[in-house]
Amino acid sequence: MAYQNIVATNLGQVAATTSYQLLYKTPANTRTIVKAFDICNTTGNQATFYISLVPIGGSAGTDNALFYNAKIPGYSTVQWCGTQVLNAGESIYVKASATGCTISASGGEGT
Repeated sequence: MAYQNIVATNLGQVAATTSYQLLYKTPANTRTIVKAFDICNTTGNQATFYISLVPIGGSAGTDNALFYNAKIPGYSTVQWCGTQVLNAGESIYVKASATGCTISASGGEGT
């Protein structure tokens, strides 16, 4: 994938629950570059969050965790910036220890 073929995009945002849920799935014939995650805890209590980059046929867990049981203080936001690549059909799954955490992802898609 050439750099000039990447289109910046908001990959998705979810209000995390205590079960893993799909935040984003790379479309067919596409490669995704994940550049940032923003995790916002809207409650006064500390919470933990989980973000997994899941290959085709896999399931979210310790073997594909980007964040696992990561702490976030109440009324605060954590931002991760870096570079992760997802191939067609690969996904981002998220969850939190309690409701009240919003998780957003941004990056780019290209063919």
